[in-house]
Amino acid sequence: MKEALFYKRLNNSVRCELCPRHCTIKVGDVGYCRARKNVEGKLYSLVYGRPVAVNIDPIEKKPFYHFYPGSRALSIGTIGCNFSCKYCQNWEMSQARFEDLPYIEFPPERAVEEAIRYGCRGISYTYNEPTVFYEYTLATARLAKEKGLTNTYVTNGCIEERPLAMISSYLDAANIDLKGFDEKFYREVCGAELEWVLRSIKQYVRHNIWIELTNLVVPGKNDDVEEIKQMCEWIMENCGDHTPLHFSRFFPAYKMLDLPPTPIETLEKAWKVAKDVGLKYVYIGNVPGHPYDNTYCYSCGKLLIKRFGFEVLEFKIQDGRCYNCGAKIHVIGGFHG
Repeated sequence: MKEALFYKRLNNSVRCELCPRHCTIKVGDVGYCRARKNVEGKLYSLVYGRPVAVNIDPIEKKPFYHFYPGSRALSIGTIGCNFSCKYCQNWEMSQARFEDLPYIEFPPERAVEEAIRYGCRGISYTYNEPTVFYEYTLATARLAKEKGLTNTYVTNGCIEERPLAMISSYLDAANIDLKGFDEKFYREVCGAELEWVLRSIKQYVRHNIWIELTNLVVPGKNDDVEEIKQMCEWIMENCGDHTPLHFSRFFPAYKMLDLPPTPIETLEKAWKVAKDVGLKYVYIGNVPGHPYDNTYCYSCGKLLIKRFGFEVLEFKIQDGRCYNCGAKIHVIGGFHG
C-alpha cells in the first residue's frame, strides 16, 4: 500500500481531502470510494500500482476527438469511484471493493515501459474514476512526461483544487462527464453534487488542461431541452465555444435496466441545441456511423474528420486549419493514424 496524499489526521480518524466528499474515515474503514483505507491512523491507497484493467485503446474511445486523433493510449483502471451512478457502464470495477477483483502488479515504471513498447502516444487513466487512484496516476504521469508521453484523465470531474494543481503540469487532457445540469439528477442518480463538477471544470480550464465534455443522455432523466440549453450556455461562458461536447447514447446498465436506449432523435435535438447556442464541435456518440460523429468546419461546413466507431477514416485538417476555408480548427497534436 502507498500512503495517500491530501488528508488530515484527526486523532485515530483521518479526513480525506482529495475530493469534495472529505470523508472522515475511522481506523480499519475505507472511504466512500473504497480505494483508500485508514490503517492505524494513516490513510493509504489500496490500489497504487494495482489496476484491474489494462488495455491499449484508440484515443477516440475515451472519447477524445480533438486530442492526437488516430493515436492509441495505454489505458489503466482500478476499483473504486467517488460517485455511485445508477447507470454506470463499468460498475463491476467502479463499485467494487478492493477484495472483490484480482489485480495486476503494474507499477508506474512498467506502465510507461509498456506504453512505449506498444507504440502508444500516451497513457489514459480511465474505466473507473482516476481521482480515487490519484497517487498512482501522479507517479505514472510524471514518468510518462519525462519519456515524452501524454497523460489523460477520463473523469467525473470530482477533485479538489490542490490535487488538481499538483498534477496539472503532467496532465495534458481530460474528458469530463457533465452528467446533467440539475442538482436533483446528480443527487438521486449519481450520488453526488453538480456544484462539485462545475467547480472542477472551471479549475481544469484555469490550469490550461485541454478538456472535452461528455453528456450521457438518459431518457426521462436528463433529456429536458431547456436543461440541455442551460448546460450548453454554461459551457460557452466558462469553457469556450471551442470545447468539444459529446452527447452519448444511453444503454440500460447496472441499476437502470428498466429504461430504453436513448432515441437517436433525442440526441439530434440536443446536438441542434448545442450548435444553436454556439458550440463549434458537437458530437453524437454510441451511434456508429452517425454523421454527427464526424468533425465539420464550423465556418464552411466541410467534412474534416470522418470516423466510424473509434476509427478515423479521413483527416483533412492542414496545419491546424480547415483545408477549404482556412478557419482555425482546435485540434491538439495533429493526426496520428
